[in-house]
Amino acid sequence: MPAVVDAPLGPGKAQLLEGVRDLGSISKAARAMGMAYRHAWLLLDVLGRCFGGPLVAGQTGGRSGGGASLTPLGVEVLRRFRALERATKKAGGPATARAPDT
Repeated sequence: MPAVVDAPLGPGKAQLLEGVRDLGSISKAARAMGMAYRHAWLLLDVLGRCFGGPLVAGQTGGRSGGGASLTPLGVEVLRRFRALERATKKAGGPATARAPDT
């Protein structure tokens, strides 16, 4: 298996979680980021292992075509990460306030 994790969670993985939340699909979130579905799936799988439970729940196909959504754990992990990111930028003053949100 290719190495897919440098750190448990960072801005790119948070963006992937937000994409799943906003687009309702792992494949749509991956596509929006220019990422292969398999790579996105592997990232989400590793995140789930790091945090002790799945951050994304998939629904099988059917009339609506399936999809995915964040689990309560996924929502909380994403919320805490973005709060920590905001606090870090605020604490760092002007130099970090200009840092991109990616």
